[in-house]
Amino acid sequence: MENTEIRIAVVDDHAMFRQGISSLLSEYDEIKIVFDAANGAVLKEKISKYPLPDVVLMDVTMPVVNGYEATSWLRKAYPTVKVLALSMFEEDEPIIKMLRCGASGYVLKESNASDLMYAIRAITQNGYFLNDLVSGKLLRSIRDEVKPPDVLADLSANEIRFLELCCSELTYKEIAAQMCVSPHTVDNYRDALFQKLDLKSRTGLVIFAIKYNIANC
Repeated sequence: MENTEIRIAVVDDHAMFRQGISSLLSEYDEIKIVFDAANGAVLKEKISKYPLPDVVLMDVTMPVVNGYEATSWLRKAYPTVKVLALSMFEEDEPIIKMLRCGASGYVLKESNASDLMYAIRAITQNGYFLNDLVSGKLLRSIRDEVKPPDVLADLSANEIRFLELCCSELTYKEIAAQMCVSPHTVDNYRDALFQKLDLKSRTGLVIFAIKYNIANC
């Protein structure tokens, strides 16, 4: 069976990177690069002038309009267009923020071509892409419209407050100071939540908090 065409837009402020990614992906028969853009502002100008992309490969840090703003705008203006964040940052903050803004997946720029294609195909087929950087089952459930079960009943007030503060940019040490407890106590909250919620990272905790409206993240 012939592969379904996947229309791609590449948004990144480095021209050589845009050209390189476009050239690399063009080697796959199913991929059609519809346009590229140097930032979110150029994306807004171009998107109505070309065939609508299925997936936008979105850099995070760009001048004028960055990846966060552009992703939020796309989610509202073109909700059928999926965003795959493509960045060199693997810290919690940019991943969390891009997910909050509406990205359907997050891939490091150092990934090889086959991994990138796997992510693109996954987003096209499933609406999301899951990997070690993103808590998969929680990302998927965030986008579900089914009312979630009451899993908060098993959490203490302090654990819920800790989850709320996890959505901020505070470090664990700063969270401890905010809660007027020791860093060791905060570590206990974190580890207990990891076990109760079957999570392994702060990213997962934040996605859980967003899903259950624990904090206005």
